[in-house]
Amino acid sequence: MEQLSGIHIRPADINDKDFISSLVPRLIAFGPPSWREGMQMTEVDTAILIGKVTSQPEGTAIFIAHDDDNVQLGFVHVHDGKDFYNHDKHGHISDLIVAAEGQGKGIGRLLLNKAEEWARSQGYRWLTLSVFAQNVRAREIYERAGYGPDIMKYVKELP
Repeated sequence: MEQLSGIHIRPADINDKDFISSLVPRLIAFGPPSWREGMQMTEVDTAILIGKVTSQPEGTAIFIAHDDDNVQLGFVHVHDGKDFYNHDKHGHISDLIVAAEGQGKGIGRLLLNKAEEWARSQGYRWLTLSVFAQNVRAREIYERAGYGPDIMKYVKELP
């Protein structure tokens, strides 16, 4: 796995709750769609992540990136998924968030690599993720890392 000098990735534990919670608002920093309520999105994502880091269910992993001084720089949340059509199990990245201090330093790519390593260790043939269409920066990063679109979800707000 590619490694940046002085950057380490480790499994999250209960002591990472506050750090994880503090980064969740970054998920909507791009400006979510008008039909989504940002506060609700943050509350739901936070509850799910805290539940996962607390209970550490099988088929789920959260990894923390940190530097030599133990400054936390980001995290990735990956878990089992199941394909709609062929029902094959695969890995799915639910959340990948880089702290402002880690932005532009390759932390996101390292976390993607760790998620891929985890998926391979589970015996999966592929890894999926979802990203809002409006989150152009994240989409560019994922595409540079070799991810491509599969199913696109369209939404129409009804009056």
